[in-house]
Amino acid sequence: MSPSSPPSSVQEAREALGKRLREIRKDSGLTARAVAARAGWHESKSSRLENGKTPPSDEDIRVWTRICRAEQEAADLIATARGIDGMYVEWRRLESAGLKRVQESVLPLFERTVWFRFYQSQVIPGLLQTQDYTRAILNTVVALRQTPDDVEEAVVARMNRQRILHRGGRRFAFLIEEWVLRSIIGTHTTMASQLGHLIGMTATPALSLGVIPMGVVRGNAWPAEPFSMYDEKQVSAELVSAGLTVTQPREIAEYSKTFTELAGIAVYGASARKLITSAIDALG
Repeated sequence: MSPSSPPSSVQEAREALGKRLREIRKDSGLTARAVAARAGWHESKSSRLENGKTPPSDEDIRVWTRICRAEQEAADLIATARGIDGMYVEWRRLESAGLKRVQESVLPLFERTVWFRFYQSQVIPGLLQTQDYTRAILNTVVALRQTPDDVEEAVVARMNRQRILHRGGRRFAFLIEEWVLRSIIGTHTTMASQLGHLIGMTATPALSLGVIPMGVVRGNAWPAEPFSMYDEKQVSAELVSAGLTVTQPREIAEYSKTFTELAGIAVYGASARKLITSAIDALG
């Protein structure tokens, strides 16, 4: 996914901001061409901004509101634009300051969330990972994305984050595709230990673990990108090159419906543990 083709939530937010710029311009009695001329821009820039085709910079907004005699609007518009930029963040940019900081950055979100829902179609969810499994994943991130190598500090930060599972007053629902159990991350020993840990985690109070068996009739529960739901307020989706934050209620509802469909074809309890044990046995 490229910046020229942003996710729908990002594009809709850009279009809403552009609509607000258009309203401010119309209230001033100016044409889009006149705004561009006074700003010293190419005449098409005003149209691109108003239609959400080009995200405005802070300076673009300051110039727009000054020309349209609506400078009191600038601060709110700039804050809105920055929020849109934060919805779609490339991993390389996010991880440029180190992996430890990435792990710690979600702590405020975790602290204020009561109902957690996680769907994973790639790896074991972070809250259920062992140290060695996490280390293997983060070493791969360093190798592929050439991020700063602070893996050991990041592993400690992720393990510390797992304390949230035992604090009480929260609910956790995990859905994992069976093929995740059979994808060997790190060594066979790392994977066997991880799967054993997963079985032990099924006894954790307030935690539900569902495994979606391979070969099950999917119906409406199609495989999806990994995503995490925090109450009904935010969804974080994991793309290959970036992380996507969804806050629009309509889109959150779509993820909630998807999670419900996926949960409906998963198995739990003894049946889930049987699939995990089978994956351990397959390691030899």
